[in-house]
Amino acid sequence: MIPAFRPEQVLAAITPQARDEPDSGIVKAAMHGFTVPGVIPLWSGEGTAPTPEAFARPAAEALLRGETFYTWQRGLPELRQALVRYHARVFGRSFDVENFFVTSGGMQAIQTIVQMVAGDGEEIVIPTPAWPNYAGALRILGSRPVEVPMDFANGRWTLDLDCLFDAVTPRTRAIALNSPSNPVGWTASLEELTAIRDFCRRRGIWILADEVYARFYYGGKGETRAPSFLDICEDEERLLLANTFSKNWAMTGWRVGWLQAPRALGPAIERIIQVNTSGTPAFLQRGCVAALEEGDPFLAEQVAAARRCRDLAVDRLRGLPGISFEVPPGAFYLFFSIEGMTDSAATVRRLIDEAKVGFAPGSTFGPGGEGFLRMCYLKDTRKLEEALGRFARWLEVHSPV
Repeated sequence: MIPAFRPEQVLAAITPQARDEPDSGIVKAAMHGFTVPGVIPLWSGEGTAPTPEAFARPAAEALLRGETFYTWQRGLPELRQALVRYHARVFGRSFDVENFFVTSGGMQAIQTIVQMVAGDGEEIVIPTPAWPNYAGALRILGSRPVEVPMDFANGRWTLDLDCLFDAVTPRTRAIALNSPSNPVGWTASLEELTAIRDFCRRRGIWILADEVYARFYYGGKGETRAPSFLDICEDEERLLLANTFSKNWAMTGWRVGWLQAPRALGPAIERIIQVNTSGTPAFLQRGCVAALEEGDPFLAEQVAAARRCRDLAVDRLRGLPGISFEVPPGAFYLFFSIEGMTDSAATVRRLIDEAKVGFAPGSTFGPGGEGFLRMCYLKDTRKLEEALGRFARWLEVHSPV
């Protein structure tokens, strides 16, 4: 007879990394919010626009004509060439197709980087507050995130580069930088990026760059993107850059991204993709080609809408008592503190239940995040106004916990 195993016995039989990794506070908020009728969700990092038909149709047509077989591990040649052309337009210089690798989402690009550069017990330094999937990917793979809190003072987020560099040890394999930042919207200047590049060069460590929100930048001088490591780094140096189709082209559910890396890493990246996913579906990649080739007007509309929504959210929150935040220069999040709040996860749950508006708890974004809530403001403006009105009314009669 096969013995019955208690849940704790089953859990004891898996790795500590898988068993003990904390749940995402964003996912927990969403899962609870899905059970509450009428809640307005501002917890996830996506807008409300569906993928445009111009991008979806080529994918649907490729699926129907039978592009359902294994394909190039590095990505379709047509998509990689489209990535070269897109980057040449955006950055005003030439790129080589051999530096681009298609992945199953930006998250797989990050996991591939970690699998390549950080072994058991080795470290990657990460400024926080930060998207929790960086630290989670490291812990699950047996590596260690070293989190360096940013400073929030006088209504402004800053990254102390001396503190960042002091966190580097002989076990450090990379510095990870997300700019513009999720969740705070902080955006590194070209001078800050150059200082990080020069430090990593001297120490012989990698730069893990996440520039997913680079096009969502509100610099005020006509710029169409944020400062980038691609402005200052050589193509073959120790730069590993993760990106995704999710945000720019409203394709979060497609799960397609890309990785830029030195050419010499091509065989290693190909092997990691093979053992993890065996490639990204070819029919999805056809839609991504269309997004790159035809998506500039849609992307411009997305960024303009995000700026309008940001300004609306700032206007509504600015007059509320006990609320502090920086007007974010990039991404599409507002990360705001509430005076007296010490348990952001509990406050988020109460807001879902009592106000029917859903934020993400700051505590899920690592050190420096508690006391804050994150909202994604790239939403329908009427829904956004209603959500912020509900929050204001709740704040008048309730105290956060």
